Amino acid sequence: MLTGPGARFTSRDRGRRIDGGPGLAPLRHDPGVTAPVIDLNADLGEGLGIWRLTDDDGLLGVITSANVACGFHGGDPSIMRRVCAAAVDRGVRIGAQVGYRDLHGFGRRFLDVAPLELTDDVLYQLGALDAFARVAGDRVRYLKPHGALYNAIVRHESQAAAVVEAVRRYDASLPVLGLPGSAWLRLAAEAGLTAVPEAFADRAYTPTGELVSRREPGAVLADPDDISARSVRMAVSGQLVASDGSIVDVTPRSLCVHGDSPGAVTVARRVRAALHDAGVDVQPFTTGP
Repeated sequence: MLTGPGARFTSRDRGRRIDGGPGLAPLRHDPGVTAPVIDLNADLGEGLGIWRLTDDDGLLGVITSANVACGFHGGDPSIMRRVCAAAVDRGVRIGAQVGYRDLHGFGRRFLDVAPLELTDDVLYQLGALDAFARVAGDRVRYLKPHGALYNAIVRHESQAAAVVEAVRRYDASLPVLGLPGSAWLRLAAEAGLTAVPEAFADRAYTPTGELVSRREPGAVLADPDDISARSVRMAVSGQLVASDGSIVDVTPRSLCVHGDSPGAVTVARRVRAALHDAGVDVQPFTTGP
């Protein structure tokens, strides 16, 4: 079952200012109004040279947080610079999306990396993106693992600890995004980091609250109506329907729409419109300006 601090308001929250933790934006709620609040994130900068997998400009007009590829699974210095500059111009928060050193496999293959080496790899990626974010007039606001690394550290304790150590050494005030109930978020919280639970608008879930492997049919959802309805249900009711039809409880502070999926911009727009129509306030989860 998925657990973690949610972004939903109940009657107990009326008139209160709710702080999600260090580095998190406070959730503000007007007396007498029940309004869910959630962040919308997407993966950006996933290209290399002349090749582009993500419509960065299109997505930046919709999302509130950008998970920017840092060069190991995708991205290059010029792409990182352009995405950071465009994100700052649009008022979108910049997050470091770190992964395995696997350009050929797009970071979607597990690598048995030694913990110390993995810590160094994460530090390298985080520092590189932060440089471009600062040149653009901002800084990296949070960190999110990518692909196989994201999935591995749900249960792989030593690799999860290695990523935690990189964030702790670089900037312990950086919030980290991850799957609720994962070793990654648990160890991050134990290390004093701000652990932020997220859910995926366009991915299928197992009955235990983990992501269905991309090797399985139906793992990635494509129907904008289905994705939008799932997003609203997660934000408002804190539930999703798993691959076997069972109900899984979720309390995401952020929703992710994959930027490399076909029609990603259209899907993101539909999700944001559906959230708006349902009375959900879409706001960054990190502090500003």
